[in-house]
This record gives sequence, C-alpha cells and structure tokens, in this order.
Amino acid sequence: MQLYAYDAGQCDPKKCTAKKLTRAGLITSVNVLRKIPYNTILVIPIADKALSPPDSKSTNSITVFDCSWKQISDFEDALMRMKRKKRALPYLIAVNPVNYGKPFILSSAEAFAAALFILGEHKQSQSILGKFKWGNEFLRLNEEMLLAYSKAKDSSEVVKMQKRFMDIGKKAKKT
Repeated sequence: MQLYAYDAGQCDPKKCTAKKLTRAGLITSVNVLRKIPYNTILVIPIADKALSPPDSKSTNSITVFDCSWKQISDFEDALMRMKRKKRALPYLIAVNPVNYGKPFILSSAEAFAAALFILGEHKQSQSILGKFKWGNEFLRLNEEMLLAYSKAKDSSEVVKMQKRFMDIGKKAKKT
C-alpha cells in the first residue's frame, strides 16, 4: 500500500516519526493539501467514521495528517471540505516516547502501522514499526484491539469494539 504524510510543519524534526519514515523511503511526504492523493484514505482524528477492513477495497493508499494534536482544529475546515475518504483510528494506546500510555494520541508511525494492520497489511505494518526501538511494543500492547478491529465487518462494528475496549481500560485504571 502507498503511504503519504501531509507535513503541517509543526513537528520537532528530531522526534518526527513521519520525517524518519520519509528518509527511510517508506512514505512520501506532501506539504500542500491539494497534493494529497484523491483516492486515498485520509486518517484524521476528526473523521465521522472509523477505519475498518472494508475500506481496503476502495483504495491502495493511506495518508496520515502529520501535525500537532493540539493544533488539528486549525485545519478542521480545510480537512472537512476535502473530497477524500476520511477515517479515524479507533481506540489504541500510544507507546512513542512523547505520548507513552496515552490513548488516541498516536505518532504518525503508530497511525500508519495501526491503519495498515486494520486493513490487513500486517507485514507492512511491522516494517513501519521496525524503524523504531519502541515499535514492537506498540503491536504487543495493542495486539488484542488491533486483531479485533481487523476482523470487524464495518465501521459501526469497530466503534462498538472501541467502546468495549475503552470500558475495559477505565475499569483497569480504577483498580
């Protein structure tokens, strides 16, 4: 699967996982919104639908929006106007050094790996994470959820699973 990252220019270049993946030749960086491929799945946290396995039938590329989580709202209008298939990733736990243990706040590398895994591209998912010391930990920590999401029949089933995993996470925090 072809991988693209929209570079909003907000990352610390030394910590940016998308820049590292670009240097490794695993993804293509795009810095103009209109250059995001038309027939791509645009992975953004503000999408109305969750990514699910059937999405793989309609595309051969994934684009991750690489920007600060604190500033995603700055792009909301432009992103929602774009005529691209927009999908949000379901509940997963970050293991990157910046956001370790935080749900939903994934690095671009984690987002690519999760999307690839859900769409059935397990080897490519592992290849992306292989560039990072913490990569295998992401798959280990999120394995049960990723396997469940990758077997969902549609977006609504992913959302139901996500709610169940979030409830389990809340109970675990209370104990």
